[in-house]
Amino acid sequence: MKIDSHHHLWNLFEVDYPWLMETGKERFFGNPKPIQRNYLIDEYRTDAKDNGFEGSVHIQVGAKNGLEEAQWVQNVADKNPDWNLVQVVYCDLTSPERSEVLKQYSQLSTVAGIRQIVGRSEDEDRLSGTNNLLFDDEFLKGLKIIAEMGYTFDLQLTPPLMKQAARVFSRIPKLNVVLCHAGSPRANRGKGFELWLEGISQLATLPNMRCKISGLPMFFREKGSVEYQPIINVCLNSFGPSRCMFGSNFPVDSLYKDYSELVKSYQFAIPTEYHPNIFGQVAFQTYFSNLK
Repeated sequence: MKIDSHHHLWNLFEVDYPWLMETGKERFFGNPKPIQRNYLIDEYRTDAKDNGFEGSVHIQVGAKNGLEEAQWVQNVADKNPDWNLVQVVYCDLTSPERSEVLKQYSQLSTVAGIRQIVGRSEDEDRLSGTNNLLFDDEFLKGLKIIAEMGYTFDLQLTPPLMKQAARVFSRIPKLNVVLCHAGSPRANRGKGFELWLEGISQLATLPNMRCKISGLPMFFREKGSVEYQPIINVCLNSFGPSRCMFGSNFPVDSLYKDYSELVKSYQFAIPTEYHPNIFGQVAFQTYFSNLK
């Protein structure tokens, strides 16, 4: 089964997304104005099905109320049983209420994992304070809880945080961790690339770490697979094709490419013999095979 391991959906009439409704603000991925509209399952799956996909992983997208978002996604999945949809939800793993929140998530059949963003960009992270999570004992306790529950953890961070992340996740070998957007590379050459490369090398030594080849248009904007190639090569060489998976990051990456163009650019950059793993098997094993 061909699976897109990273996309979003949103209904601005059903769920409150504060960041998405904020106007006139440039984000680390660009100007969000073109995607400040409903993006629903019918639009998404039309593109995905046209490119051979049969299932997908919805990733939480910064709703004001994470449980409300998760319940809405569950409802979408229930109404579309012919599409294989699971989700990674938000939980503040440092919160005293985390166990109760996780208990509520456990009642939803589509929940496969948790994402609490550690790093988006240095400028935004200074305001949010998320960088401190990797140094917070309560965050570590929360990670251990979700490991015991059998959930995955989607790790979004920036290269300067990778060394500390490797220390933290080496302490939780039972937790399957998925590195979002190839670790947010900002360059494919020079000092920025070297910093990212060093961090990727450390994370890849952890057997419980997987890598999403996703989100590259956010960092390289109008450029294409030629610019992606050094990043993708490192991911494949570091993690191997049995620990890498494709994610469209739609609709965010639709700011720079349509879905078919995006898929083709990744397919071109990834050896054909790796396609079954990266465009389906690894995502299935990670998110679908252990659903309750």
